[in-house]
Amino acid sequence: MLNVDIVSNKKRKRCGRIFRFKNFGEDGYPVMFTGAFRENVNALLEYANLESNVGIGMPMWSFQLEVHHQPPLHILMFVIEEPIEASLNRHCKHCQYVGWGNNFICNKKYHFLLPSKEALATCTSCEGCCNDSLTRMNNGKSKLIEFQGHMMHGVFHSNGFGHLLCVNGLEMGSNLAGNQIMDFWNRLCYALQARKVSLNDISHKRGMELRLMNGIAYGEPWFGRWGYKFGRGCFGVTQSMYQKAIDAIRSMPLYLFIHHISNNSNHDIPLICSRYQTLSDQSLVTLGDLFRYMLELRSRIPCETNIGSYNTNALVETNCRWSPKRIEMATRVIVEALKRTEFRWISRQEVRDAARVYIGDTGLLDFVLKSLGNHIVGNYLVRRSLNPVTKVLEYCLEDISNVYPCHEGLVSNNKVKDKYKVTRAQLMKDMVYLYKYIIDQKPMIGSGFLSAISLASRIILDTKYLIKDYIGEVPFQVELASDGKFNLYCTIFLRNNVGSNEYFNNIMPPYECVTLKSSATINDLKLEVEKNFKEIYWGLSSFVVESIGNSNYANGSEMVFGLVEVGAKIVLECNWHGDMIINMIEKICESDPNNGIVECTCGTKEDDGERLVSCDICEIWQHTRCARIPNDEEVPHIFLCKRCEQEIVQFPSFP
Repeated sequence: MLNVDIVSNKKRKRCGRIFRFKNFGEDGYPVMFTGAFRENVNALLEYANLESNVGIGMPMWSFQLEVHHQPPLHILMFVIEEPIEASLNRHCKHCQYVGWGNNFICNKKYHFLLPSKEALATCTSCEGCCNDSLTRMNNGKSKLIEFQGHMMHGVFHSNGFGHLLCVNGLEMGSNLAGNQIMDFWNRLCYALQARKVSLNDISHKRGMELRLMNGIAYGEPWFGRWGYKFGRGCFGVTQSMYQKAIDAIRSMPLYLFIHHISNNSNHDIPLICSRYQTLSDQSLVTLGDLFRYMLELRSRIPCETNIGSYNTNALVETNCRWSPKRIEMATRVIVEALKRTEFRWISRQEVRDAARVYIGDTGLLDFVLKSLGNHIVGNYLVRRSLNPVTKVLEYCLEDISNVYPCHEGLVSNNKVKDKYKVTRAQLMKDMVYLYKYIIDQKPMIGSGFLSAISLASRIILDTKYLIKDYIGEVPFQVELASDGKFNLYCTIFLRNNVGSNEYFNNIMPPYECVTLKSSATINDLKLEVEKNFKEIYWGLSSFVVESIGNSNYANGSEMVFGLVEVGAKIVLECNWHGDMIINMIEKICESDPNNGIVECTCGTKEDDGERLVSCDICEIWQHTRCARIPNDEEVPHIFLCKRCEQEIVQFPSFP
C-alpha cells in the first residue's frame, strides 16, 4: 500500500539532497522564504522528492534529514497535500475547539510528518489487503495522517493557520528529544510564514501533567519556551482565571504546607522539602520555588548517579595512599577556610591557596576538594558548583544545624546521610509524591487554604489549547519594488443589504498579500483579489467583488498606484442578499452547524473538545462533568438537563 523506502538507500540519495536537521527551515536553507504562506510551501516542495509510488490518492513529498553525521542518523519528513475533496469531513474540529470556528474552510491542507518506524510499518501493512482502489486510498490516508505515533505531525490550512497535532520524544521511542522536535517545528513555522498555530497540550510524564508541573515551576506550560500561550480554556476557563490560578498556586508558602501537613501526620513531605532546601543554593520559599528547583535539578543529575551528603569515611578509597587521619585533617582545614569567607562562593583556586598555608601536600588537597563537593561535614554542607559565566568550579559552606541539629562532629551519622542522598530515581519519586499529595489534594480536601490548590490545579488542567501568533501584523511592503510591482493587503466583507447595512466582522478572512503592477487598474485589483481568495477558500469559488468598501473608487479603469498607498490595507465587498449569506456562512466556515447548540452551566457556548451529553428534550449539549456523569461511566440512554427536569416537575398532575 505505501511503498516508501525508509532506509537511506542509494536511489534516494541520487534523486534528492540530504538536509541538515538542525538547520532545516533557516532562511536560505533550503530556499529563501520571501512570499506568502502558499508561495513558501510551493517553494519548499521544489527541493523535495515526489513520492510517486504512494497510493493514498494525495500528492506526497519527502525530505531526507541528517540528524547526526557520526554516528549516522537520518530521518524522513513527509509533506502531504490534502485537498478538500479528499477530506472525510470538510469542517476542522481543531479549529472549532480552539475558537477558530468562524475561519473559512480552505481548499487544501498540508500535513508535515516526521513518522516513526512503527507508523510507516503500520501503513505498509495495508499493502495488498484492500482490493478496492477507493478503500486503499482511504485506508492509506487514515493510517498515515490519522496515526497517533508520529514523532511530529503538524497540519496547515492554505491560509496559514495550523495545528500541531502531536510531538513524541525519546520517552515515546522517538529518535529525537521533544525540544529538538519543537525547535524544528518552530523554524518551519517561521520559514513558511504561518499565521497562527494551535496545539492541545496533553503532555505528561510518569502520570504527571506537564502543563501543571511547568505552570507551577515556571508560570507557563512546557510549550511556553517556544512562545505558545493561553489560547482557549475548557469548561468556561478564561485567560484571567488561568493566570490567577497560576499565580496563586506558585506563591503558596512552603512553611504553611509543612505546618498543615505535619498536623495531618504526614512527615514525608516536610522531609522532602528540607532535603531540597539543603541542596539548593538559594532559599526555597514558595511551592513554585520548590518545583522549579526539582525540575532543574533533574536535568543536572546524570542517570545512575547521585548528588548528596556522605561522611568523610566515604572519601577514603580502599587503595587510597593517604590515611583517614590525614584526610580528616585536610577536610577540617578546607571547612575552616570556607568559614572565613562568611558563606560566600569562592573559586576552587582560592580555597586551595587558603588551605595550602596549613597543608603542604597539594595532591591531598586536590583529592579532598574533588571528593568533598555537596557533602555534609559536621553542621555544614559543602556546596560545589560550576559558575555558568566563568566556567570555574566554586565552593560555598552552608550551615544546616538549624535543619537537622541532631548531628555533631566531623562525621555525619547514617540517618543524615540517607536524608541528603539524592538520585534521579529518588528525585522522580519525590516529585510524584508531591504531585499526588499536594497538587491532587486527595488526602486533604477541605483543609482551609490547601483546598484552594485543588481548585487552582483544576483550572490549569482545564487549559489545554495553546496558540502562537507567528507573524503578528502583516509585514507590509511600503515601497515600490525594483521590478515596478507593489503589494497591497486585501480582505473581503460579506455584506447583507437586506434590512441593514451591517458588516459580518466575525467571518472576515485574514488579509492576503496581493501583488500588482504599477500600471494596474481598480478592475485589475478586483480580479487579482478574486483569484487569490478563490485559490485559498473552498466556499468562495464563485464569489465576485462588487465594490471596495473603505474607498470611493467609482471608476474601475483608474490606476491603483497613486490612488492607494503602497502596503495599504484594502477591504472589498461581496454583497449577498437575504438568507443567502446565512446559508453560505453555515457551509463555508470551519464550525459544523450540524453539531447542535452547546449551552453548559459552566458558561461554555461552543464545543471545546470535552465529552458532551445532549438533553433528550431540548437537545442542548452540555459537559458530562458538569452534569456530574463520571468519565469512567457511559452516558445514560435517557438524559434530561436540570431546566427540563424542573419544567417536568412543574407540570400539573393528571387525576
